[in-house]
Amino acid sequence: MRVLSVAPHIRTRRTTKTIMLDVLIALLPAAVAGIVYFGWQAAAIILIAMASAALTEFVWYLIEHKVWRGGKETIEAFAAQFDFTSLVTGLLLALCLPANIDGWYMPLLGSVFAVGVVKMLFGGTGKNIVNPAIAGRIFLFISFTAMTVYPAANFGPLLPDNLAIWQTQPEIKPTWTPQSALETGATQLGNIFNLKPVLSNLDLFLGTGVAGCIGETCKLALLVGFLYLCVRGVIKWYLPVLYIGVTGLFAVALEGFNFDFFLPSILSGGLILGACFMATDYVTTPKSTLGNIIYFIALGLLTAGLRKATGMEVVSFCILLMNFLVFLIDLAIRPRPFGYIRAKKEAKK
Repeated sequence: MRVLSVAPHIRTRRTTKTIMLDVLIALLPAAVAGIVYFGWQAAAIILIAMASAALTEFVWYLIEHKVWRGGKETIEAFAAQFDFTSLVTGLLLALCLPANIDGWYMPLLGSVFAVGVVKMLFGGTGKNIVNPAIAGRIFLFISFTAMTVYPAANFGPLLPDNLAIWQTQPEIKPTWTPQSALETGATQLGNIFNLKPVLSNLDLFLGTGVAGCIGETCKLALLVGFLYLCVRGVIKWYLPVLYIGVTGLFAVALEGFNFDFFLPSILSGGLILGACFMATDYVTTPKSTLGNIIYFIALGLLTAGLRKATGMEVVSFCILLMNFLVFLIDLAIRPRPFGYIRAKKEAKK
């Protein structure tokens, strides 16, 4: 006898709240590195974004559930169902912003748009059709020119003259040169495509002297968070690796198979941040394994191609575009239902 029942068919202690808590923990190294690199302004941007995101969800919930009819019960219900998704959205958005406190209004407006419009307006957690943090960043990018101006980290590579002095006079300790001047553009990508001098691969990996968003500079911190998510089983390790690898290899192909472009391409801009923490969003990725493989390969090809065509960072735009195509991938590649057994063909008579 075949028994039919409604989902969920597998019960586990893992919930949306525990998964989002894991993501917050995984993002901590990048957040701490951003604060160390950019100072108190980065901390202020992060706090404003996270507080605005959580407050937006709170206000929306109170209005939706008519708090004026049962104030205490409504607030208690909100606290019971709060799953940290808005905090993750706020933190991710903050890590995509420049550490410039003069633009304090950007994390505020971006968080309200990301949570209020992109998430809650479509029904809340699990109902959004695009990644809220990505949509919030693009909303700010097309609205404010401040999103094209990035401060460099508070310390960077040694100055050549200082390095020469240190080599001839070892008793003089080298100093790290603060690079606080604002630079226009997305990290080192413009220099790469214009064949101008770029930082070394080690500097790009550690984020020293890199002008960029708060969370995209130190790749080491991002990889620590990525490993944590893999160990916790929150994401599949090969999907971000596939995205990053395809982006680097296609960038090499577009430059006449010059492999000198591989590491700078994957270490510049927000590729690693987007691949590990945004493109892997459960809600906005295909449901099948094959669909995910196609999705992340397409993301890599699109990212490298548009980077070459525009000469600017396009990771957020590529992820947003592919989010809209997820339903087509799911229509073409339907996931196999749990417990499905392929029917045997009847023997020909």
